[in-house]
Order: sequence, then C-alpha cells, then structure tokens
Amino acid sequence: MLVDTHCHLDFPILADQIGAVVARAQQCGVTRFVVPAVAAEHFERVVTLASHHAFGFALGLHPCFLSEHSATSLEVLEQALQTYQPLAVGEIGLDFYHGLDTSEQQLALFKAQLRLAKRFELPVILHVRKAHDQVLKVLRELQFQQGGVVHAFSGSAAQAERYIGFGFKLGVGGVISHERAMRVKKLFAALPLDALVLETDAPDMPLQGAQGKPNGPAAVARVAQLLADLQGVSVEEVAQRTTANALALFPGLPTTS
Repeated sequence: MLVDTHCHLDFPILADQIGAVVARAQQCGVTRFVVPAVAAEHFERVVTLASHHAFGFALGLHPCFLSEHSATSLEVLEQALQTYQPLAVGEIGLDFYHGLDTSEQQLALFKAQLRLAKRFELPVILHVRKAHDQVLKVLRELQFQQGGVVHAFSGSAAQAERYIGFGFKLGVGGVISHERAMRVKKLFAALPLDALVLETDAPDMPLQGAQGKPNGPAAVARVAQLLADLQGVSVEEVAQRTTANALALFPGLPTTS
C-alpha cells in the first residue's frame, strides 16, 4: 500500500471530481493521503474534505500565499490546530525563488508557525525553494525537534543529511521522472530509503509525459517504481519502507476506504 504524503485534493480541479480521483489512486495501490492547507480561508474546506473521505490533513500558511494571509491568520491557525487536531502544521516554509522582496515577512511567518508546531507537538510539512540553508538555520535556532517532511526536496546531499539529522523525511515526487533531472535522480539513488516518503503535489508537478494535465495521487505508483529503479530494489520494498516512514511521522494517518 502506498501513501501520497502531499496532495492538494481540496483544490477545485481535484475536489470537483474527488470520487474519481480517489478511485484511480486506489486502483494503483494508493490508500492513504495527506492534504496540506495553504491559507486560513482554506482550512474549513480541507477539514471537511478530509472528514468525508478519511484523508489525513495538515493546516498551515504557505509562503507563496502571503497576499492571502491577514493580520489574524496566525490566530486562526492557532485556534484551528487546537480545534481540528491535524497530523501536521503545513504547508509552511520559505520560497525565495522569485527574489528576496518578501523574505522578512516569510521568515516571521515561518518562525511563528514553527513555534506553534512546537507548542502543539506536531511535525511540519516544509515548502522550500532557494532557501534550504535559511530554513536549516531557523530549525537550528529554534531547536525544532518535531521533524516532518521536506516537500519536493531538491537540495544538496549535505543539506539532505542535515534535514535527516533534524528528524525530517525527504519528499520524492514526479521530478525523478524527468530526463533532465539528473542531479536529483543521483541524489535519490544514494539517499537511504528510511529517509524518504512519496508524494505528488497534485494537481501540480505532473510527471514527464503528463505535462499540461492535472496531476493526481495515482501517480505515486509510478514515482515508487522510478525510485525502486534508481535504488536497485523492488517496488514492493519501496512501498513498504516509504509507507512505514510516513506512518512513523503521521501515526494517526487513516486508510481511505
């Protein structure tokens, strides 16, 4: 059985056909799903969807959605963590891909959410682009020990080792299907399976050959096979060990019937 540790099934393009999306995934052996929120105004729809379909979920304020966060968003998040008891705080982090113009805002928001995760003793789901060293610095400064997932990891081997030392798993997704992603393929071929979890970022990050189409959690099965090929092990071993990793991080993660 496979786990998609990062899929935005609440996004309308997937939520409007959620029955078919889940059925396709189940046919491919994907039976557990983690749905991270990206903004406070989405918390209710994430929680409602998760309760109806036995999904795991996380609540957080995404760094790329700063324009949707208000002065009260952190208060809303704090209350939601207490009320809904999610599996994790996420999707949170730092994204400096488009420049540093919002870096101070992002850092303040990120640190505040890490403090909430520490208070509620929850892992986090990290979004990190062009900011791995900064994120690692903050984790060290705050002595963050709850661990979590570094979503769509594409950093260096040294950065991977540091995240693993902080108790994090690294998210493996569709990027390893792309012919030009040689550096990332080499990285995931060498990393220990005990440090990895599978994900799609659906409806984003489609695999090679499916560009221009919404991604879905069914694609986890192909990611598992690609990772097995890179590691030189069976797909059954990849499924077993990455699922065990996900359940260790998210012990309350339900199976979708």
